[in-house]
Amino acid sequence: MTGWTATMIDADAEPVYAAIEAGGTKFVCALAHADGTLLERARFSTRGPQDTLAEARAFFDAAATRHGKPRALGIASFGPLELDHAAARYGRLLRTPKPGWHDADLLAPFATLDIPIALDTDVNAAALAEAHWGAGRDRDGGPLDSVAYVTVGTGIGGGAVLHGRTLRGLLHPELGHIHPRRHPHDHGFAGICPHHGDCLEGLANGPAIVARLGHELGDAAPTHPIWDIEADYLGQLCAQLALTLSPRRIVLGGGVMQHERLFAPIRARTQHWLSGYLARREVEAGIDDYIVPPGLGDRSGILGALRLAMAAEAQAKGSRLP
Repeated sequence: MTGWTATMIDADAEPVYAAIEAGGTKFVCALAHADGTLLERARFSTRGPQDTLAEARAFFDAAATRHGKPRALGIASFGPLELDHAAARYGRLLRTPKPGWHDADLLAPFATLDIPIALDTDVNAAALAEAHWGAGRDRDGGPLDSVAYVTVGTGIGGGAVLHGRTLRGLLHPELGHIHPRRHPHDHGFAGICPHHGDCLEGLANGPAIVARLGHELGDAAPTHPIWDIEADYLGQLCAQLALTLSPRRIVLGGGVMQHERLFAPIRARTQHWLSGYLARREVEAGIDDYIVPPGLGDRSGILGALRLAMAAEAQAKGSRLP
């Protein structure tokens, strides 16, 4: 294998699960216990599908000799994905902008592990993890019945958990490709989405910010209009989420949201776009607890993949993950 680093933690006799966070920039693979303890973890750059998936498989083959065969595998991947088990292309990437990955089969390289495998989007999985271990819990420590997770980075993606299950239907949520109203100071920018131009992702992801400025958001002066533009677009997204999915909490993660100063104006713009229509404490006086950063930091994706693996094992036994 090339270019990967591993962190090892002593294992014990508890059940072991395999997890993959398949990102467009990097892959994270791990073996873990059901309580979220990561026994061994590797990160490596995302290259072509054949080389990248082979490296992931080699990691699990090697790690299993140290920790035992995993009971199940969860894959949390960038998308779009075919998640319909009845579809001929189940388990494959669809019209992804990631070069070389269109129609890549994410399941085939792991079929000979002979364990249950679950696949979902990286953001749906992150929502699962945040609902179980992180920011998607109520004041008494129990999981909220509905949580939305949004990542704002190289792309913009969103997922949701409703009553313990991730949201799927015709496809899966593609929140980055809705069309917001243009900010009055942003009409000269065409957007960068290869499919839609000025959809939300084309206007507000990390590369869109760099395309406008010539540098990263963090290098912009505090008074630069880009901060208000970005907060407005993400506030529109949060308002749409509140009106459509009606989640109990919205978690905003990803590289762009590491700029914590965005949270206050995003909350304010969410309230602006809702205009008092949702007469709920959460989006009025309680907005600071409604739109929040991840509770799990950068572990949301890999821990979500762990939850997928546990769910795959439960389903194979004819039960449901609590």
